[in-house]
Amino acid sequence: RQILVLGLDGAGKTSVLHSLATNHVKRSVAPTEGFNAICVNTEESQMEFLEIGGSESLRSYWKMYLPKVLLLIYVVDSADHARLPVAKQLLHQLIQNNSTLPVVVLANKQDLEGAYCITDIHDALALSDLGDERKMFLIGTHVAEDGSEISSSMKDAKELIAQLVLET
Repeated sequence: RQILVLGLDGAGKTSVLHSLATNHVKRSVAPTEGFNAICVNTEESQMEFLEIGGSESLRSYWKMYLPKVLLLIYVVDSADHARLPVAKQLLHQLIQNNSTLPVVVLANKQDLEGAYCITDIHDALALSDLGDERKMFLIGTHVAEDGSEISSSMKDAKELIAQLVLET
């Protein structure tokens, strides 16, 4: 029951994962050098998240793990307009040969000034081009101040992910 968490370096994958696992905010400032695995237990299931760092040197590993997972969570930085084309290209390349893998795109950092809204993220990533057979979700998220409870959008994302895992 593994869930792959991918996205460019600096998108907020580790912070999002920590929030999903603990329901509390812990901002991570250091980039993930390699892999990060976290288990999240809900009443219905146990979910194993595998995050692979987003730096260029680690992206070659992304495709190797994709065939083994139930679900892809793809995290993008909504405020990093310059890198959205790269995020789009990588996402499209990743899933082009897997038409049924469910994808949850987390448009992270929605709380930052200048962050693209959900519609703009949807267009920037050309999500409508990714096929009709696939379950595809786009959720705007942000990780608030350290120590606080997670936002309602993070709770929604966690519930959606748990539901998708149960369905597969």
